[in-house]
Amino acid sequence: MDHFSTAWTALRAAVADLSDEDFTRPSGCTGWLVRDLVCHLVIDAQDVLITLATPSGREPTRDAVTYWEVSGTPPTGEDPLDALTVRLAAAYGDPGLLRFHLDDVGSAAGRAAVLADPAGRVGTRDQVLTVADYLSVYVLEWTLHHLDLIAHLPDHAQPPAATLGRSRELLERIAGSPFPASLSDRDALLVGTGRREPAGAERAELGDLAGRLPLYLG
Repeated sequence: MDHFSTAWTALRAAVADLSDEDFTRPSGCTGWLVRDLVCHLVIDAQDVLITLATPSGREPTRDAVTYWEVSGTPPTGEDPLDALTVRLAAAYGDPGLLRFHLDDVGSAAGRAAVLADPAGRVGTRDQVLTVADYLSVYVLEWTLHHLDLIAHLPDHAQPPAATLGRSRELLERIAGSPFPASLSDRDALLVGTGRREPAGAERAELGDLAGRLPLYLG
């Protein structure tokens, strides 16, 4: 729960710190500007609110690792939902409206997470997870998107060290192998999810794991 709150607070603060011009810059998500990514974060926050209000009496079918659909194919930005996000983001017009909506819905999502029972069970995507596992999913999601947000804005704050470390642990569990200790948590996430190519020395240190990367998480 602490990692969830830390990741979400830091990401919302990073968005609040953006200038209007920053919204028109490219993000680290293929085919998306920063404004498109921020619009996606609004949808993410809505998903958190919906899921936490969707209790389930069934046994969990997924956890924070098996929740993810892992693909070897990179996103193209042409998925219908991705395209809808771009159109919706453009419809906001004024970046201030998008900032306001994220702060409004995002604050509610943050409060709902704090109030939720970690041992409770919730339903999402036709699966059942514990609240703790569901919120752990979003630690990784939002840490990666924080990196996406500032991919071309190097002067903006990086994700917190604690959530970078927690996200690395989760990605290593998804990969089924640890990343080399020589890779920082940030670089392990970027390389592991295909956000950048490993350098020659990094590829050598990855060994057999290099052949299983990158992991595109959906």
